[in-house]
Amino acid sequence: MGCLLAIVALAVPRVVMAVAFFATDWFTRAFANMLWPILGFLFMPYTTLAYMAAMLENNHVVAGGWLVLLVVAVVVDIAHWGGGHRYWRGSRR
Repeated sequence: MGCLLAIVALAVPRVVMAVAFFATDWFTRAFANMLWPILGFLFMPYTTLAYMAAMLENNHVVAGGWLVLLVVAVVVDIAHWGGGHRYWRGSRR
């Protein structure tokens, strides 16, 4: 059951990004080129979604509550990577 929860947690932001990419023009409006969204899709999906929302809603300025949302998204993305490392390190003992 725990593995299913982890799979869903990892898949949901990527599914949202795919739907936003194919159904809207948000990525072209928020990012200058497609390199950052592709890297964000692979490595930091929550941060990419938060940045895209901040850029679209705040006229290309990340400030105030959007900055807080972006920092929280970075922490969540880093926690995903750090949690995997902690599990890997514990399983080697």
